Amino acid sequence: MDGARARLAYIVSTWPRLSQTFVLTEVLALERRGVALRIFSIKEPENEPVHEDLRRVRAKATYLSLANNRKKVVRGNFATAVRHPLRYLRTLLRALLLNPRWSFLQSFLQAAYVADLLSRDTITHLHAHFATAPASVAMFTHHLAGIPYTFTAHAKDIYFDTKPRLLRTKIKHSRAVVTISEYNRGYLTHLMHPSESTKARCVYNGMDLSRYSNGHPGIEKHLVPSIVTVARLIEKKGVGDLIRACHILRERERSFRLEIIGKGPLRAALKTQVHLLKLQDTVRFRGALAQEAVREAYRQADIFALPCVITENGDRDGIPTVLMEAMACGLPVVSTGVSGIPELVESGRDGILVEPRNPEMLADALDRLLSNEDLRKKLGAAACAKVTKKFSVERSVTELLGLFQLEADR
Repeated sequence: MDGARARLAYIVSTWPRLSQTFVLTEVLALERRGVALRIFSIKEPENEPVHEDLRRVRAKATYLSLANNRKKVVRGNFATAVRHPLRYLRTLLRALLLNPRWSFLQSFLQAAYVADLLSRDTITHLHAHFATAPASVAMFTHHLAGIPYTFTAHAKDIYFDTKPRLLRTKIKHSRAVVTISEYNRGYLTHLMHPSESTKARCVYNGMDLSRYSNGHPGIEKHLVPSIVTVARLIEKKGVGDLIRACHILRERERSFRLEIIGKGPLRAALKTQVHLLKLQDTVRFRGALAQEAVREAYRQADIFALPCVITENGDRDGIPTVLMEAMACGLPVVSTGVSGIPELVESGRDGILVEPRNPEMLADALDRLLSNEDLRKKLGAAACAKVTKKFSVERSVTELLGLFQLEADR
């Protein structure tokens, strides 16, 4: 199929989403390759900053939330049921037997609406981001419209949000399941029947390296070294441990600043922690920022830190995109050996990894970097070289197009 005629539908949880830059980067790269895209979003976007790159997206976005599109969804279900009555009933029964909860049945209703819309389109493949509702909608749309699908599984969606039985079913009917680390691929393979294990494929989230630069010689750094973190303020990001490490560094009379970029439910608790540890002059909360401002923060910083943890309920990161972004900017990074992070960061070569939930060890790593500019430059240069070689979006999109069985303009 010629790239100009390739038609692909992306099903996502929320479009646009500030914290999901990897989806935006992927969509833009596919469009650059000549793939015509259509986007279906399970939920409406939140009231948050929007990345400037969103203006470059040509794909039409359709929203599926029942709350705001009830009449359209009902009409779509009626049309699909009339067009394919047996398929509709079989798929509804399948949904009820798999999981009779209303949240799962909503995915069926949304899929029937999508199937009706696609009956007037030439979409040849469906791809969902996340193994939760987006993959459910893709699976049901496949049953209703006969269009093959794949989905990308990330982290929380497979370790916490989706029951193994449902995950196995979604994989069984898919052409392939993509995941963002070999660590995740190993987990998924153990869930699958041996005959299906080849369906699990690791495709790393790719970076648009043209948007980043290895350092910025013309920019003036602050006299006081700065550490930056970019994260949703939730437990698995380990920001509380980072603040405790900063307290240890202050007790050692180390001079530095910490900038925290992001929002989330732990913001108030983290600000209280900063106040109790008397770090108000050292730690600054900047809130959620668009990608352009985040890139500027990377350029101004000396070190990037993200001490990820695995929570008690099993939630964890995959390979955080922000680590790749910081490395692409030539920043030395400090993180933990959680999940797929060691596939990105080789400790001592292109970053430093410490034990999770160990503020003392984290402080030691940050102290080494704060006191050694040559080490910062060495690790930062190696980090940029690795991301350039292994984590470009062009490489990722080539792999994805092979799985979608679409050809595109080279």
